[in-house]
Amino acid sequence: MIDLIIGAFLISGAAFMLLAALGILRLPDLPTRMHSSTKAGALGAMLIMGGVVLGFAQWLALARGVAIVLFIMMTTPIAAHAIGRAGYLIGVPLWDGTIKDELRENYDSRTHSLRSDAADDDEPRV
Repeated sequence: MIDLIIGAFLISGAAFMLLAALGILRLPDLPTRMHSSTKAGALGAMLIMGGVVLGFAQWLALARGVAIVLFIMMTTPIAAHAIGRAGYLIGVPLWDGTIKDELRENYDSRTHSLRSDAADDDEPRV
């Protein structure tokens, strides 16, 4: 019975990783590709780690698995934000179907600075 549960974790994790790879290939622009790779990829890695922990059935494996999952949960959103911001700031084009670009009014592409609505209009903020 435990082998079926382990298999389900591993196969579902691999399926989410496959969906993340397909999203990177098929989606039209950086933000949507980034969303696909970070969400589905992180979930896939966590499910695979769950299967590995169940397969080893040891306390040390559980501690390492929990540490790896926490590391993935903490670093994936930060990395996605950094990649998305860098892509936007260097001018990677958005998809033509993008409806909302909230940074357009606050970003000066000449000086590469952002300004806040709370700040004075004359003072750019980064």
